[in-house]
Amino acid sequence: MIIPYHRQILQKGLEKKLSPRALKAITNANIKQDYPRGQFGHDEYHFDNNAFERSYAYIEKNRALILPALAAGKVEDAWAAFGRLAHTAQDFYAHSNYIPLWLAQFDEEAAPPAPEVDHADQDIIQGPELRSGKLYYPLELLSYIPMLKELVMPRLPKDSHAWMNLDSPKQGPMFAYTFAAAVKKTQDEWEKTLEGLTKEVKTLFSG
Repeated sequence: MIIPYHRQILQKGLEKKLSPRALKAITNANIKQDYPRGQFGHDEYHFDNNAFERSYAYIEKNRALILPALAAGKVEDAWAAFGRLAHTAQDFYAHSNYIPLWLAQFDEEAAPPAPEVDHADQDIIQGPELRSGKLYYPLELLSYIPMLKELVMPRLPKDSHAWMNLDSPKQGPMFAYTFAAAVKKTQDEWEKTLEGLTKEVKTLFSG
């Protein structure tokens, strides 16, 4: 998912739960995952290349950093850890085929509106058909150059990230479902992170 939509998802999902300062820090850490150093050799940041287990582990690795950071009074570090894990959680929907699989159970004209998407259908999440886009370099990179895209895309396999991604509205109407699911998942991750925290620590974390 491209950076402007990560920003919007965080804003929509968390703006009523956090201070502006906390949301800004979380957002900054979130979008840094899409900087060049986070794009190469870090499938676990983005659920790329079918790295499901590694991505789930990365989410929990960052969650585990939050309480010790808060206990040490390092709230900025806690916010950064949450921003990183939220980025990965959001990319699950943009980089996997979860949304196409969920929509496939409905006739095209009978699909529920995007806000009603079930973002946690365990039959899909645990099912054998779930996969995420593979990165075929250098063609993947060349596909983002407008003058080369029409030449490159036919040469990329259909299981490539270039074909599978739902990173923006340019990918069609499924993006609305991706966005809505990512908002719900972000809220879930926030509530899961708050579990077990004292009222005082929750207040600190919320900014």
